[in-house]
Amino acid sequence: MKHSILCLAACCALLGVGTAGVAQAQTPAAASLPDFTGIVKSNAPAVVHVEAHYDGERARGGRGARDRGMPDDPQAELFRRFFGMPSMPSPQEQKHTSLGSGFIISGDGYILTNNHVVEHADKVIVRLQDRRSLDAKVIGTDPTYDIALLKVDAGGSLPAVSIGDSSKLQAGQWVLAIGSPFGFDYTVTQGIVSAVGRNLGERDQAYTSFIQTDVPINQGNSGGPLFDLQGRVVGVNSQIYSNSGGYLGVAFSIPIDVAMNAVEQIKSKGYVSRGMLGVTVQPVDEDISKAFGLDNGAGAAVTDVTGDSGAAKAGVQAGDIILSYDGKPVQQSADLPPLVGMTKPGSKVPLEILRNGKKQTLNVVIGEASRDEDAVDNRGAAAPDERSGSEMLGLEVKSIDSDTRTQLGLKSGQGVVVSEITGPVAGRQGLRAGDVILMVGQQKIGSVADFKAATKGVKAGGTVLLLVRRGEQSSFIGLTVPDDK
Repeated sequence: MKHSILCLAACCALLGVGTAGVAQAQTPAAASLPDFTGIVKSNAPAVVHVEAHYDGERARGGRGARDRGMPDDPQAELFRRFFGMPSMPSPQEQKHTSLGSGFIISGDGYILTNNHVVEHADKVIVRLQDRRSLDAKVIGTDPTYDIALLKVDAGGSLPAVSIGDSSKLQAGQWVLAIGSPFGFDYTVTQGIVSAVGRNLGERDQAYTSFIQTDVPINQGNSGGPLFDLQGRVVGVNSQIYSNSGGYLGVAFSIPIDVAMNAVEQIKSKGYVSRGMLGVTVQPVDEDISKAFGLDNGAGAAVTDVTGDSGAAKAGVQAGDIILSYDGKPVQQSADLPPLVGMTKPGSKVPLEILRNGKKQTLNVVIGEASRDEDAVDNRGAAAPDERSGSEMLGLEVKSIDSDTRTQLGLKSGQGVVVSEITGPVAGRQGLRAGDVILMVGQQKIGSVADFKAATKGVKAGGTVLLLVRRGEQSSFIGLTVPDDK
């Protein structure tokens, strides 16, 4: 694709005006534009460059390369060779390095970034504006919200950002991003809020109601802050909409209200709990509107109600149209999950529905959704470079999908599957990808979190007994970790 660049001086000459005239003509308009220099000077020291490193041949984890490394682009490689990309790893190193951004949320070294920037990393390094590079500990993650909380020890208080209120954002407001696109640290880009409450539905992060902007965001910006004109963080830059890997004018940020809610829960209890209503809904399309005699397609049509859920106990039925939740209008079905997810389990919430042409309000006690099995809780872990139990045992596990569970005849919440053999300990005992681990010692395993907790205390020289199922047979296998002494 060819790009055209117009020279301002040439355009002025063609229009028959001098450059001084142009400057005078632009002065009133320019005076009304915001000046971002103060925001940048005040906040850039609290923005960090994040590098996640992956050892050996292990594939980088995550839910897609939303913001990782460089695109496989010959022009990018040519640019790198002739001009040098600042802070970029070599092509070989890129296979094992993920780049992103983050920002310091408290002076004691807590840093917020995206989960997909650091997911499954063996080592995480952050670089500060003063060029110091520090090892970062992943305190905890929540893949559902795509949030990761890091911690560094800088030997003193660090500059931190001010947290704003994303609920007050409106379309048309100016916003500013600071980050490390393509490794260019402390790059500043600006634009406006294009939309608020943007739901991507089942495609990605159904529980997140995104801030959509036209701020130029590219690979390496993930996890960086989005500021308002008061210099407060209102969002975490997370995704772009692109068919080329580059910015096309549409970017999405996680509201800071959602991100900080996740941070506080990770700090206090190690995981993020989300509310559960107990219904399955679909959009109110034209056919449903006609059949129900609705004036418009607003609302969410209930197609199923989970037994023994809060919705079932409150009397919600299939065929109801949910019009509002806790006083907030439900314009479309995708509006509902973010509202429910942010509700504290156990809360009683008014639910306005339409049934048989009449509106009524039901009071629903909100339950708790299943925890994210891929979430990380390292609050009690030691130094950043200490190996986890799974690393010492030489294997990685993942949750079992419903089809595999059915084929193996396993019950819900029973077992995890070996996804990869990463070391000699498991390899020597003949374990292989596809094996199902049912128990660690005397503890039954029903999730990845269970496995991590059960193997957390593994030490050099110790032996771990696993109950492993392969095909229709189960057997105990002992894994002994070599004593490094």
